[in-house]
Amino acid sequence: MKPPFRLTELTAGGGCSCKVPAEELERLLGAAAAGAGPLPPRLAVAGSELLCGLESGDDATVVGLPGGGAVVATTDFFPPVVDDPYDWGRIAAANALSDIYAMGGRPLVALNLLAWPRDLAPAELAVEVLRGGRAVTDEAGCFLAGGHSIDDPVPKYGLAVTGVVDPARTLRNDRARPGDPITLTKPLGVGVLNNLHKTTGASIEEAVASMTALNDKAAAAALAAGVVAATDVTGFGLLGHLYKMARASQLTAVIEAAAVPYLAGVRQAAAAGHLPGGSRRNLEWVRPHLSSEVGEDELLLLADAQTSGGLLVAGELAGAPVIGWFTEAGESPLVVRR
Repeated sequence: MKPPFRLTELTAGGGCSCKVPAEELERLLGAAAAGAGPLPPRLAVAGSELLCGLESGDDATVVGLPGGGAVVATTDFFPPVVDDPYDWGRIAAANALSDIYAMGGRPLVALNLLAWPRDLAPAELAVEVLRGGRAVTDEAGCFLAGGHSIDDPVPKYGLAVTGVVDPARTLRNDRARPGDPITLTKPLGVGVLNNLHKTTGASIEEAVASMTALNDKAAAAALAAGVVAATDVTGFGLLGHLYKMARASQLTAVIEAAAVPYLAGVRQAAAAGHLPGGSRRNLEWVRPHLSSEVGEDELLLLADAQTSGGLLVAGELAGAPVIGWFTEAGESPLVVRR
């Protein structure tokens, strides 16, 4: 169903480019932790154990269970990134599920998170958003049971997701090793193309197909290959998420810019001025930690704010491009070569 107006006109931004800037978020979290006093990296609660929390800025929280095994939990929501409500629901659901896959987990149950402008947008469009979310959770084999909704002038949708994970095979962003190749499982550029769509209404079917594709197969391939370190590429861009991974692992990440894949039309759209503000903020955040042989335009594409991007894996996966490697820590956590 196509809306009688454009959903993307109801928000100043859309998708993961609406994230609080990484540098500001880290200051907020640091101040909150300082105010609460030192937080132990492991906290026992009724026989359970926090295996992965805030320490490394990972994709989701992992809690070990008393009888063995672990649960992995995350949440993600954002304003419309495309005008079609069904596609927006699918994209937001796939994006929320991605954090579970990025930790090596399997999603078990999800709850809807919906903010809807009741006086501005017809209720039947909200139904389409929820239907899109249901389609993707069904594809993932994940229960979608209830949730929460509020009246809000800016529409937002996403999921709170709980999954299960083997604590001995959890993928984390702080376990990359020197010599590990860096593999990217989806092409970049959806931030640019989403901005093109928002500004002009242009069709971006390839970007929608990329954003609605689950990362389940990539995660399974990583686990089968013995990978222990991974993350996903979303609002902080390839450079931002790779910087977090290199910093957490106390290594340097080297990227070969020529090996990084992009969706069709991305370079032309960027040259026409359709770079989202989030991409520029991402680059400014990592710039002090970056050594580069490429120009500003290329760096902005590498920092493009992705929505429901692929996995960034410290290891090699069949059929996915290797875009660089990890080395022992050098002067810069990030190195971009031509």
